[in-house]
Amino acid sequence: MDNPARDEETSLPGGGGGPARQRSSIPSFLFISFMLFMLTSHNGDEYLARHQYQEALQSLTHQLGNYTAWMNGTDSEFSVPDRDPTLEALLNDFKIQGSIPNPQEACYYSNVTGFIHAAAHYHNITPTALSKNVTAPWNPHAQIYMDGVNETAIVEAFEGWNWTATDKMALSVVEKLPTHVNGTTLSDTISLVHGRIELTDAITNEDLRLEFEGVHFILNGSIYGLAEPPGHHIDIRLLPSLVPTSSKNEIARLIEPELASRINKLRNLIDAGIIDSDNSNDDPPKSTCPFTFYAQLHQINVPEYLMQELEEEIQKPTGVWTISTPKLVANGLLVSKECGLMFEMNETKGLRSRAFFRKVTTYASLSGLTYLALLVLFSRQTERSRTPSGLARVSRWTFLSQSTVDSVSFAGHITFAILAEGRPSISLVAPAFLACILFVHEAQFSVLIHQIQLPEDVVPPTPLPPASGTSAAQTAAGNEPRQRPMPLASDDRTPRRPTPTPTPPAPAPTPNNTPTNPASRSFISFFFHHIRTDPQARLWVTLFVFLTFIVRVILSPLLSMVFVAITYSFIWLPQIIRSIRRGRTSGLSKEYIIGTTICRLYLALYFLACPKNVLDVEPRRWVYVLTAFVCLQGTIVMLQDWLGPNFFLPKRFLKVKTYDYHPLLPMPDPEAPEQSLGDCAICMDAIVAESRGRGGASEKELDADGEGGSKKSSGLLSGLQMGIEGAGARRIYSLAPCSHLFHTECLEKWLAIKNICPQCRRPLPPL
Repeated sequence: MDNPARDEETSLPGGGGGPARQRSSIPSFLFISFMLFMLTSHNGDEYLARHQYQEALQSLTHQLGNYTAWMNGTDSEFSVPDRDPTLEALLNDFKIQGSIPNPQEACYYSNVTGFIHAAAHYHNITPTALSKNVTAPWNPHAQIYMDGVNETAIVEAFEGWNWTATDKMALSVVEKLPTHVNGTTLSDTISLVHGRIELTDAITNEDLRLEFEGVHFILNGSIYGLAEPPGHHIDIRLLPSLVPTSSKNEIARLIEPELASRINKLRNLIDAGIIDSDNSNDDPPKSTCPFTFYAQLHQINVPEYLMQELEEEIQKPTGVWTISTPKLVANGLLVSKECGLMFEMNETKGLRSRAFFRKVTTYASLSGLTYLALLVLFSRQTERSRTPSGLARVSRWTFLSQSTVDSVSFAGHITFAILAEGRPSISLVAPAFLACILFVHEAQFSVLIHQIQLPEDVVPPTPLPPASGTSAAQTAAGNEPRQRPMPLASDDRTPRRPTPTPTPPAPAPTPNNTPTNPASRSFISFFFHHIRTDPQARLWVTLFVFLTFIVRVILSPLLSMVFVAITYSFIWLPQIIRSIRRGRTSGLSKEYIIGTTICRLYLALYFLACPKNVLDVEPRRWVYVLTAFVCLQGTIVMLQDWLGPNFFLPKRFLKVKTYDYHPLLPMPDPEAPEQSLGDCAICMDAIVAESRGRGGASEKELDADGEGGSKKSSGLLSGLQMGIEGAGARRIYSLAPCSHLFHTECLEKWLAIKNICPQCRRPLPPL
């Protein structure tokens, strides 16, 4: 008779025969990716974006024509309004307009490209509110400035944003190079700036974004600009109306070449087919209030020539010595006369773009090294737990939670790389790539663990009753009933005869159903059938849906904090629970536990505890509690390997229901020709168990000369009288739940490869 274990082995993946091999995951992944791309691709967005580009080009061309006519003094539909004379006194109250210092003693920043974070203090400057708040020193000038404003229109425009809860302001500014026309520089002391202003709601942590266009006076450090919500076009031709009258003409000369430059850039994009079909502006704006922005840089007590050397080194690094970068400090006003709003900007913290880019590059390097360490630790642990016995020890939820964190990290780093232009964008690709690799491998490893542990809770099917047409003669002609040993009760010392195991009846014939013709299926039914029958395709679809959901969730600051707290809480907790339930240690190396804990907590502490992180996330005190909780989990996992899985539980929970492979078994009849418990289903040798304390030896331990025969006889007599009671003798054999008997040594080697019975393929508990 052929060995059933060998026959069954050929039907496994990679064997020589049996069922067809399971489909590869790569074609399934490509197929699902193609289908999702076809379902989510919207060519109409590109058409609409191209139409918007054409409209913007026509609008800019029309503005340039009218502006050129106004500059030449000919008939035009446009004219620059005069500056509001009532605004001058209000700006002086807040010390907005600066003076020109002695260049040998002090100066201002000549390039404000970078980021400025400040506290925003809200002031209601509607006529009604100003009449009640008469204690402010700037109140009289504000009343003059708001005189004659229609308060009914103010109330209508005021809605849409919680202005009173706004307490922070962030500016992202890019300063343009001096404008040249026909090889001549129009101005060395004035430059155009553009960017965005973000107001933060302290209650919901939502941001109100405003597009910004302005001018920077380098000599006195003053900035004037216009700010509008997204979707509202900023007319830069109105910038001369914000500056002092003495500088109006100089600013006006900078506008014309700027409009021409934007027209050429937009026309080149359309001709090249580079159309940004971003539909993020389709959402209605949170506010329709227009703003004017006024800011004043603080003087730097550094000579002008030293600041110029520093600026040249920042723009084109050569390694020469320069002074330390001074702090960029400013104060300002954000005023909306149409909505009766005014925000005072102070307590500023500025960061130049080059310094920010170096900061991003440093973070990307450290983050990349962290993920590389995680990847090395994970690969070493998978090599350690590659056997079924090792996979049966670990929890799939531990690796699944870590793969979830890495998937969000991958999406976050890719988004950050897209937003950060230039070299920092390239540096952020490294941690994103490593996080993606780690995410995929951890997800696949968790699926592998699930497949190995799936038979643990499988309930054996109930045998079918014998068919009505089965005759007694057919039953008698079948195989002889197998003999299986019956374990003794703990207080029973009487040997029992092995009881026959009835041969299972033949299953009832099943009707031969004709398979459905695949050609008659619709595409949708084929698609869902492919997902339902292919585990790898089902895995990729689940991961795609889950990742899409996670990316949508983390856009909310509050939900992202909840996500971090939940996922980090489940790093080691599922492993602790599984070790308790199974009564076994985790099998995770101390190197993996300690290294993974440190690397995971480094990323969390950087963003939630460091006040100067690259994303400017405010520190959260609860992150220290989370850190202590994660460290406690890792410590418990390591102590479970040393003190036992249940060392910290009360006594009533210490008993774990585990299967006993070494029950008391009766010895065979002394008159039987074979004095053994049966043959091992793995090595096919006889199993002879006797007390080693009395000098017994198993048949596998006998040499070719037959030494130890007298000892075996005495061992058999002792077993016949008392049953096999010695602990050493009982460890020689192992009785599986399916009643198949093995040498313990053979079963240990087998369970290191598979956790199913080699005879009947039923799942086996840990040995």
